[in-house]
Amino acid sequence: MATYHVVVDSILSPEDTFDYLSTFSNAVEWDPGVVRGEALQPGSPRVGAVYRLGIPLGGMTATFDYRVTELERPHRVVLRADHPLARSTDTITIEPSATGATVRYDAVLEPKGILRLLAPFVARRFQAVGDRAATGLRSALT
Repeated sequence: MATYHVVVDSILSPEDTFDYLSTFSNAVEWDPGVVRGEALQPGSPRVGAVYRLGIPLGGMTATFDYRVTELERPHRVVLRADHPLARSTDTITIEPSATGATVRYDAVLEPKGILRLLAPFVARRFQAVGDRAATGLRSALT
């Protein structure tokens, strides 16, 4: 299992920060590890909503369908994707701050199948991917 944790400040209000991040297809705007993002249902994020992301893996683009499993507007959203190669769970927590909002982003990647054999490599790669995403997230929220 690989984990990533980052805290990012946002100049947006907690509500606007939440709306932007919980619409998970927006990850294509701030995460360089995402090459495609789309909402599979129209409207505001809600429990059960699915966001399809295209993520490069080993020379191909893998499709991860992230489903909103928990949503407490404007404080917390949990998204989970199950793929034959891995399960990904992202928890985004937003708190008000003096200048806007503070975002706590926790990601867990659980390799499956053959990737379990490569778990140490996957964990190192996940850290590097997370660092690039955190840089993009900081830029998007300031």
